[in-house]
Amino acid sequence: MAGERRLHLGAFMRPISIHTAWWRYPGAYPDANFNFEHLKRFAQTLERGCFDAFFMADHLAVLNMPIEALKRSATVTSFDPLTLLPALAVVTQHIGLIATASTTYNEPYHIARKFASLDHISGGRAGWNIVTSGNPAEAHNFGYDDHLEHATRYRRAREFFDVVTGLWDSFADDAFIRDVQSGIYFDPDKMHVLDHQGEFLNVRGPLNIARPIQGWPVIVQAGASDAGRQLAAETAEMIFAAGGNIAGARAFYADVKSRMDKLGRDRDDLKVLPGAFVVIGETIEDARAKRAKLDSLVHYDSAIASLSVALGTDMSRFDPDGQLPEIPETNASKSARERLIELAASEKLTVRQLAQRVGGYSGLGFVGTPETIADEMEEWLHTEAADGFNVMFSSVPDGLDDFVNLVVPELQRRGLFRRAYEGKTLRENLGLRRPPNRFFDRATEGLPEA
Repeated sequence: MAGERRLHLGAFMRPISIHTAWWRYPGAYPDANFNFEHLKRFAQTLERGCFDAFFMADHLAVLNMPIEALKRSATVTSFDPLTLLPALAVVTQHIGLIATASTTYNEPYHIARKFASLDHISGGRAGWNIVTSGNPAEAHNFGYDDHLEHATRYRRAREFFDVVTGLWDSFADDAFIRDVQSGIYFDPDKMHVLDHQGEFLNVRGPLNIARPIQGWPVIVQAGASDAGRQLAAETAEMIFAAGGNIAGARAFYADVKSRMDKLGRDRDDLKVLPGAFVVIGETIEDARAKRAKLDSLVHYDSAIASLSVALGTDMSRFDPDGQLPEIPETNASKSARERLIELAASEKLTVRQLAQRVGGYSGLGFVGTPETIADEMEEWLHTEAADGFNVMFSSVPDGLDDFVNLVVPELQRRGLFRRAYEGKTLRENLGLRRPPNRFFDRATEGLPEA
């Protein structure tokens, strides 16, 4: 398959699934997000399926929603990613381990040290998902009355990235001599003191840990705004893109890659992986029935509230079992409004069914047989809508097992996905270059400017 485009697959564990009702599905493990034995099994299954990475989202407050909806959320409690992923590192050998960590409510020295440690513990399989925190409730957990303004968060994030990567470059790769005869442990000439003084951050350094095995853990970014796209073009090596229709995905892909061109970055140094919710059946009808069953488990009170927000009008006043009425123009997102109206019309969904779809998950979904799902993934890959996907499973363990046992072999049969890992590190498996050390290596082409 040399020279051919192949898919990259991450598993989006939020920490388990994006769908609100996954934990209620028959056969699911309701305690999975807080049960290490379950999580270990999932990671090992994903590794058997040759997934690039186990991707763990995070938030630093309980979800910002009314208590009537919050009490139905399975993500109200979960492990801290940078505690969980080192534990998963010792029970896996190949799969990458990506954790979300906020640049708004952390300090760069903490982040640099924790991810460098994870990279060493895992043998070079760490990745950092840079987020700026979108939940205003997080501010109150860190001594702030208000959330930082959007543009300010992104300026801080850009500086934060420069500081963290600079700290990772504190030592040359060959700094640690460990010469027993002379008694010299490391060469001081191969240690750099960062001494960063910027708009938001003052950090002296150096980092008190050797340079990560990968040089830097893989940099992941998930913002879709203009500021988020620009940050990704400047810094990211993987984008967790928002799922939508294929035309929108192609436009997003082209936009981010063109921004890289303007910055002088190689397009292959960034992989675009939209989130894709997958429901697998023996037939398309079977898969749709599974999706309908899953959506039906979303409680109507929280579902109709989500739909009302999405459409910008109070939907509770309409017959829940009637067809979607004509929705007036509002200040809500026009693209989201049109997408939902089109969805209701194409699938003949009632107000209740549409609400449950939105309340569960209404983004990109591949619902079908292993063959039809592979067809769709292949089209996205070959028309430059994506370089792969961050797969979101309908339930665990069944949805995850079905993907690994049924979809992965179909992708492999078509030559779209690996049969074995190419390398030992996450970078090698993603086809990403190891960044040179900006302070000690002459070849620094391709690195973002600090």
